[in-house]
Amino acid sequence: MSAGPANSQKKILAIDDEPEVLEIIRRCLEAGGWGVLTAPGAKEGLELYEARHQQIGLVLLDYLMPDMTGDLVFECLQRVNPDVRVVLLTGCEDQVAHRMFESGLRGYVQKPFSMEDLVKVVREELELD
Repeated sequence: MSAGPANSQKKILAIDDEPEVLEIIRRCLEAGGWGVLTAPGAKEGLELYEARHQQIGLVLLDYLMPDMTGDLVFECLQRVNPDVRVVLLTGCEDQVAHRMFESGLRGYVQKPFSMEDLVKVVREELELD
């Protein structure tokens, strides 16, 4: 039996328009024992979440994407599941995240971020189950 995270049944969905960032996130979190789904943009991320939201325990969401900003994606995710857990990945000012916290954002990681910081936030969120 694996010594991975207790909540390894729940997958993490990473939505980011930068393929290199998605690959780094996927590799890092899979090495930590989590299952990871990736989406290269807002539209793909929303479609994937709508189809598989019952299997997804956490969404890592980029804020600045060409097709839609993270706050709008967050609102769409909440329409599918009002209890969605979202951590924002952003290079924007903290004020963006603070506004989203009022709507239920779970946390944010400032870009550029270290893998240690990302793993810490993911572990904290998924251990709440």
